[in-house]
Amino acid sequence: KRRFDTIWRLCKPKMVCDSDANVNDEDFNGDPKEAAKRSHGGCGNTQPEVRQTALQLWGTWKVPKDEDNEGATAEKRQITPEMALNVFRSISTSEIFDLGLSNDYARPDWMIITVLPVPPPPVRPSISMDGTSQGMRGEDDLTYKLGDIIRANGNVRQAQQEGSPAHILQDFEALLQYHVATYMDNDIAGQPQALQKSGRPVKSIRARLKGKEGRLRGNLMGKRVDFSARTVITGDPNLSLDEVGVPRSIARTLTYPETVTPYNIGKLHQLVQNGPNDHPGAKYVIRADGTRIDLRHHKRAGAIALEYGWKVERHIVDGDFIIFNRQPSLHKESMMGHRVRVMPYSTS
Repeated sequence: KRRFDTIWRLCKPKMVCDSDANVNDEDFNGDPKEAAKRSHGGCGNTQPEVRQTALQLWGTWKVPKDEDNEGATAEKRQITPEMALNVFRSISTSEIFDLGLSNDYARPDWMIITVLPVPPPPVRPSISMDGTSQGMRGEDDLTYKLGDIIRANGNVRQAQQEGSPAHILQDFEALLQYHVATYMDNDIAGQPQALQKSGRPVKSIRARLKGKEGRLRGNLMGKRVDFSARTVITGDPNLSLDEVGVPRSIARTLTYPETVTPYNIGKLHQLVQNGPNDHPGAKYVIRADGTRIDLRHHKRAGAIALEYGWKVERHIVDGDFIIFNRQPSLHKESMMGHRVRVMPYSTS
């Protein structure tokens, strides 16, 4: 990065790629080695000033100030992606290294998309309108946007094949550029947002990735999970150092799957009889074949005959071991094992 920044600062003031046309041997006292060292064989082209306007790049080629070009105006024209790609492709491997980039991982011509990757359906799932698999389905924003891109691309191809006027072809290309840009980022400054038919802005790929509720921070680095609870904490001198007070409302929500054995079948039968609303009780019974009985909707929970090998998801009770943490959990000592003490309050 420092190398790239240094080269950029050195090249920034140079507006012409000087050639060696005016170099002669007298400048180097007839020393060919010195001449070769100082020579760089520039192409002589003028470096344009590049400005971005909306989604387009415009270059201004200034005319050198001399007697031949007196009164000539600067040339301004659009820099197309194709022109930029040709420039990037002409950069040699050694020049890429000199710029501080990697020929294996960061070639400049890779920054220009020539083929648009289409994400698979799990990234853009369709939503059923009526909740059934047979009814009408609403497509994801990305699917609609990909359809716009395909149609715009077809219009560009058709205009090229029919030999349409240049201004019509440019309009179609600009529309294609707009759809691709808003597909990736729909919050570009100075650019109108792409809207759904309902008038709602399309949720672009960038919007799905960035921010606290985005894919990275919201779904990958942290996510909502089962069998956990959160509350404020207060000190309690009546608790042992290895205990944590758990509100009864949380103890009724969190469960522990206990396997039915000859030693605990009586206790578990009583918990099942108590049901999900009375603590200590149970929320589910899981048979040996994996079928689950929800005790919230079972009218005669006490009549369930437990069998060895079944599992009862019972409420957590005093003495159960849990992992207790305080945020921010920055190292492993932030999460430690404690024994439950069920309390009749709403805080730990």
